[in-house]
Amino acid sequence: MAEDGATAPGNNLEVRTEQLKERIYATITMVAVVVGLSAVDHLGTWKAASAVLATALGLWLATLVADQQAYRIVHRRVASGHELRRMLFVSSPLLLSAVGPLLLIAAAGIGLMSLHSALLAAAGLSVAALFVWGCVSGLRMGGGLPAALVAGAVDAAIGLAVVAVKLAGH
Repeated sequence: MAEDGATAPGNNLEVRTEQLKERIYATITMVAVVVGLSAVDHLGTWKAASAVLATALGLWLATLVADQQAYRIVHRRVASGHELRRMLFVSSPLLLSAVGPLLLIAAAGIGLMSLHSALLAAAGLSVAALFVWGCVSGLRMGGGLPAALVAGAVDAAIGLAVVAVKLAGH
């Protein structure tokens, strides 16, 4: 049976909420990865790109395995069709989290910037994205600009805390 627009995963608010949660989780994870990589001496662009790609792919596959296992336990069958498409839709931001860092690493690879700068820029962009998501949530909750800026600052502070923890460990 074909899905109409009303039942497509992107039209369901709960599914979109889950997907956004994955996007924020992936962003925070990628901050930790790129900051960690920035502290590695003699790291090449291929190794950095491989680490970023492996992280995104690993998170995505782990999420799919966990989702499928949970589905099997609860429903006593393997997810397929609509359920599987929903799982893939919700988990897609885990793969997309690698795009920004990979583009910046590629820029370093062709000599537009140093790899260290590219990795720190990737972390900065991810923290900025967290700030934007916080601002959007503040606005959507009807708190106005002051509340949105506070929500954005709190989310950015979480990203900066991840940076601080990663840098303290190196």
